[in-house]
Amino acid sequence: MKALRAELTKLTSLPGVWIAVAIGLVLPAGVTVLNASNSRSVPSADTGFRELAIGVVAAIVIGVVAISSEYLAEGEESGGSRQITTSLTAVPSRSRFLLAKTAAVAGTVGLLALISSAITLTATDLTSADVSIGTSDLPRVLGIAAYWIFSALLAAGITLVTRSGIIPLSVLIVNISVVSVSFLLTKVTRLAYYFPDLAGTHLFLRDSDGPVDLTPVAGGLVMGLWVAVIAGIGAAAFVRRDA
Repeated sequence: MKALRAELTKLTSLPGVWIAVAIGLVLPAGVTVLNASNSRSVPSADTGFRELAIGVVAAIVIGVVAISSEYLAEGEESGGSRQITTSLTAVPSRSRFLLAKTAAVAGTVGLLALISSAITLTATDLTSADVSIGTSDLPRVLGIAAYWIFSALLAAGITLVTRSGIIPLSVLIVNISVVSVSFLLTKVTRLAYYFPDLAGTHLFLRDSDGPVDLTPVAGGLVMGLWVAVIAGIGAAAFVRRDA
């Protein structure tokens, strides 16, 4: 528990995390309101939930920053050492350190996803007359939370391998917000529908127009498997090499 509290304290001390929280709370709700004011926007069963998918950028940022911050040099008063040195001095067991880090990231991102869902879906209910959000949508909200958590852990696993946030942030955020490489690859092979970002959307989206229609459970299992493999590779690299 001490290791978990320490990791939560570190997360709350990182400016990047607070920027991500602001993005996660404002971006989906803001896009929802803008879409509602657009006369060309046609409401569907996924209105509000598609906007929450955009907010996963916040989860990615938190996952990356939680790991990359460990490898940043500290101030001159600490001799320019990195945070990871201090962290492993306090928690010598690398597996316990990673477990605490993972729990802190998952808990933070999960809570953020639930709060963002409440704000965004309330905005959807208020601004879209043809859309009604009710208790029947609770499983989809939990699906959003799982999608955000998986995305954060995926980003953290990649960052464990690279030891830098530049590559995972650039690749993952561009893939989400600018051009989806996964979607483009679906034009080449149907196997691309099983990439984590596309498979995971079946956790909460219901209007699927692709040739591969996964159930929410199947989509979650596919994304979870990707996370397990990539996070496992990152953990193995972290445990075996020098800090």
